Amino acid sequence: MSLDRRTLLQLSLAGSVAGALGLKSGSAAAQQDSAESGVKWICLGTKGGPRIGTGRSNPANVLLVDGVPFVIDCGYGVARRLVEAKVALPSLRYVFVTHMHSDHVLEFGNMIYGAWSAGLNHQIDAFGPVGLDALAQAFWTSMKDDIEIRMPDEGKPDPRKFLVVKEITESGPVLATDKVNVTALRTPHPPILERNYAYKFETPKGVIVYVCDSAYNPEIAKFAEGADLLIHEALYVPGVDALAARIKNASTLKEHLIASHTTTEDLGKLAAAAKVKKLVMTHLVPGDIDTISDEMWMQDVRKHYTGPLVVARDLMEISL
Repeated sequence: MSLDRRTLLQLSLAGSVAGALGLKSGSAAAQQDSAESGVKWICLGTKGGPRIGTGRSNPANVLLVDGVPFVIDCGYGVARRLVEAKVALPSLRYVFVTHMHSDHVLEFGNMIYGAWSAGLNHQIDAFGPVGLDALAQAFWTSMKDDIEIRMPDEGKPDPRKFLVVKEITESGPVLATDKVNVTALRTPHPPILERNYAYKFETPKGVIVYVCDSAYNPEIAKFAEGADLLIHEALYVPGVDALAARIKNASTLKEHLIASHTTTEDLGKLAAAAKVKKLVMTHLVPGDIDTISDEMWMQDVRKHYTGPLVVARDLMEISL
């Protein structure tokens, strides 16, 4: 028996009704899992840079506060990783972008679209540097025909009305909800000096600071002072040497990486100065060389920081 498009849509809607009545489905289970109480950070993608491989995904994270998702950075693969982490895409509520490098924004529009295609029906507030709104508008323009076909054909609302972009132009508070306060800190990521931000999330269970990307910046230690969790990018210099040895633009790339990121030893200095309760190393550069062990990532950090230390992996969950 062949099924036309409208019959398939009716069957899909029937499945949604079954979910509402309490019948089990993958989507309903994901909704239930993402609604659990407490504070949890999930590292969705832990490799720095735009290269795509079969191991770690590109930069992306989600903070869950009593089930409300705060997505931080939207590298390629973020939507799939959210689903794998059992965070229902239609439940997305807040998005934060650190800067406009492709490995942090490449799937920004696609993630919002994916949430809409799965049933999004509420506002999403997105925060990031100047340029984020233009990216959003360009995405909507690229998908205009598809959206305007699907709205009447599938009975969907207009997704363009749900996304509200709020561009950040300086350090300071950017969001206050009944449970979470978010503050931004401008930090240099040469050659990006004015439009790159770290974020501090003050939650009912503790303070989380996320820094990605940044050159070594002593101001981070003040920003993260006493934080329960510092999640910070890390560059392993011997790994950069190995990476540079196998590519054509080696000298230029190495010069950029060293100038614009925080080495593992400098990261140890920052964490020690801030007296953070736990340090998580992420946005690993290079993050696609399997021979770099966790011990190698930690070695130079340990010269300065003696507290709890974790090398992040995709889908790793950290609870407060």
